[in-house]
Order: sequence, then structure tokens, then C-alpha cells
Amino acid sequence: MLNYKGYTGQIEIDLEQGMLCGRVIDIKDVVTFKGATVEQARQEFEKSVDDYLEFCAELGEEPDKPFSGKLPFRTTPENHRKIYVAAKRVGKSINAWMDEALKEAAERLI
Repeated sequence: MLNYKGYTGQIEIDLEQGMLCGRVIDIKDVVTFKGATVEQARQEFEKSVDDYLEFCAELGEEPDKPFSGKLPFRTTPENHRKIYVAAKRVGKSINAWMDEALKEAAERLI
């Protein structure tokens, strides 16, 4: 994965073209890039993000933001109770406790 200015790019190999092709994966708008080498693909990713931001500015529109910071979450009533109790035991709100727990879990996998 590539990261630049808060945007994430994913690269795939296109065997037919003999290129590395990618796209920004965390927005609704379509932003793509490609390169013959990993370094060239990285440079093109950054250039594509910059071009996207510039294009939005020219149109006077806000660029699509990768994440809003809001995460809808549904669970079972039993898990809700367990989450509530765990958060209270460490003196945190459910949101603060979940944010910490999910961040730690994600960091183990990234």
C-alpha cells in the first residue's frame, strides 16, 4: 500500500501491459496511476493525488476525503454489554475504549 497526503493507493500487476497499475482505494472518486517500476508507480501515485486535489480546487469543489472519522458499528446486545463493562473498568467511554482497542488490533495487522 502507498500513502500520501492521507490517501491510500493500491498497486496490482498488469501482466498484459507489463506495468504496475493502481488506484486510490479510500475515496469514491476514481483516481488511477501506473508505472513500469515500483518507484515510478509511487511517483505517479503522488502525482495523481496532487492532480486530483488541484482539479477539485479548480472546480471549487471539496475533494473526497479518505475517512470522516465516523464508523457506524452494530453488534449483539451481549457484545454491547461486554464492551460497556470493559470500557467502564478502564474508566473510558465506549467510543474511547473501542478506538483504542480497534487501533491496537489494526496496528498488529498493518
